[in-house]
Amino acid sequence: MKLSRSIVLLSLLATPLFAQEAAPDVFGVDKAHSSTAFKVRHMMSNVTGNFRDFDAMITLDRENPAKSSVEFTIQATSIDTDNNNRDEHLRSPDFFEVAKYPTITFKSKSVKPKSKTEFDVTGDFTLHGVTKEITLPVTFLGFAKTSRGEVAGFEIETTLNRKDYNIVWNRNLDEGGVLLGDDVKVSINLETRKKQPAAAPAAK
Repeated sequence: MKLSRSIVLLSLLATPLFAQEAAPDVFGVDKAHSSTAFKVRHMMSNVTGNFRDFDAMITLDRENPAKSSVEFTIQATSIDTDNNNRDEHLRSPDFFEVAKYPTITFKSKSVKPKSKTEFDVTGDFTLHGVTKEITLPVTFLGFAKTSRGEVAGFEIETTLNRKDYNIVWNRNLDEGGVLLGDDVKVSINLETRKKQPAAAPAAK
């Protein structure tokens, strides 16, 4: 009987230790200090642009980064190449077809740490109605404490082939070749801010 009571007592004492395991932190995008940019070949030069409206939710497990996750959403209609006529063409069925496919999304499935600052994040990427599993190379830029809360930075550089997502419009040039390249270089820089836990409802 005494042994049984001792086991129960030890179990009760141990329970709070597991309950105190730190919950993952959730970070949201500070849009004023973040960007989602791209670059694509146009004849003999490169055209650059941005998506102005985007958001992300990054769940960070500091003790076990492999358990972290990210969801990222871009509003396709917010494309901006500093040329209104070109932007309207990019929103049309020739390219992003934003009326039918208003968002570009990424939802992670796994996070593989390569070092303390480099991670391979694999997940489902959906563009123009096509979903493919891709791996994004993510660089963690560190944490900082500010008067508005904790901040974390991330950077992504990758290349996508637009034809993989059925964005195939092009035009042949008179002297050979085509107007646009297929590879799109993507550069994402995120400054994110830790979200505060929701306040508990007041007792009645």
